[in-house]
Amino acid sequence: MTLWPKSLCIGLVITSLIPRIADAQGARLEVGAEATGLLTRESPAIAGRDLTEGYLTQPIVMASLGLWNDALALKGTVDFEGLTMKRGELNAGIVGEGYIDRRHPHTYLHELVATAKREFGGAAISLTAGKGFAPFGTDDPMSRPSEKYPINHHLAQILERAIGVGAIRTGRLIIEGALFNGDEPESAGDNPNHARYWDSWSARATFLPFSQGEIQASYARVKSPEVATGGGADQRKQSASIRLEDAQHSGYGLLEWAHTDEYAGGEKTLGFTSLLAETWAKYEALSGAIRLESTQRPDEERLSDPFRTAIPSSDQSSLGRSRWTILTGRVAVSLQAGRGFSLEPFAEVARIHVAEDRTPATFNPIQFYGSSQIWSLSVGAKLSFGMAHMRMGRYGVASTERSSTKMGGMDMPGMKMGAMDGSHH
Repeated sequence: MTLWPKSLCIGLVITSLIPRIADAQGARLEVGAEATGLLTRESPAIAGRDLTEGYLTQPIVMASLGLWNDALALKGTVDFEGLTMKRGELNAGIVGEGYIDRRHPHTYLHELVATAKREFGGAAISLTAGKGFAPFGTDDPMSRPSEKYPINHHLAQILERAIGVGAIRTGRLIIEGALFNGDEPESAGDNPNHARYWDSWSARATFLPFSQGEIQASYARVKSPEVATGGGADQRKQSASIRLEDAQHSGYGLLEWAHTDEYAGGEKTLGFTSLLAETWAKYEALSGAIRLESTQRPDEERLSDPFRTAIPSSDQSSLGRSRWTILTGRVAVSLQAGRGFSLEPFAEVARIHVAEDRTPATFNPIQFYGSSQIWSLSVGAKLSFGMAHMRMGRYGVASTERSSTKMGGMDMPGMKMGAMDGSHH
């Protein structure tokens, strides 16, 4: 019998302990789980060929506990994608962690953090430690409207790191700073490299002009993300975004810009820029979303499996840079399935255009894919239980809106339930 990965076992044990201490004074607990059955067809996917594939994607278990009126909070998320989609999920244009044109499975222990918070005068401070998201950029795409991830996932978020985060909030301004390990995971069972702890940093400033508005700007320096032992290209990352939501939580909008420069020593090599706009609206059980994205991505030499690249990559593996322009539409219906369950059937269609963006380049997208135009169609259903997907990456006093576009929290017998720090649009 194959043993479960160590990180998965640790995540399951610790996450399961969160409800056991929920009887502490002032405790507030939320638990939940979700998974999506998905069928995706891409035309063409590679070399002029169409591909149709099915997955159980985004299977996660979550728990969030606030103690002593949220003076101390614990959050945990276990992600089972390493078991259900080792080959990755068809996602034309996406790249990262050794996958290309397929979204990689995230690590089993996706997030596990503890946050202490204290208020004084007109301000509040918090300290967070554990494994999670660095304070940089925008929300985890798993918690946003579309099932397919945007191409800018690794430009606009820094996730699954060992983090130490300090935050201060005064009036409408939030300032965050963090130290974390620079290395990206190399597999679903990988853990942060102990020798790399605290070698990278990020900072984010957020202004809240009104209760449903959020403007953020952030900066990060990440050492050797693609070479776990160090010595690879460093990244300097910038992000800015505007996020709006109506008071009834039935409409949402995001406009973001992200840019990453890669440096070999002190010399800049490549830069990648992304612009993205998305909106979501709901009327009774029916909801719809639209996303428009224009993102530059690196093109790297592929292995015998054309959807995989070498880890770690080498300077000689770069074949150029391409620009991906994608218009995605989504329609979904939310159905209550009883006993705290919700079912959301959906369909997504994307029109994708790819072109060379840097010359000279040895990667010709038209030759590789068989066309500069790609269609992607996905149909599926998401089954959810309990709490809404948490808003990862905003901890303690940096937490803002407490609601969800995907599913609201539900009261459960014997538990004090409600929107916790970190739940989102």
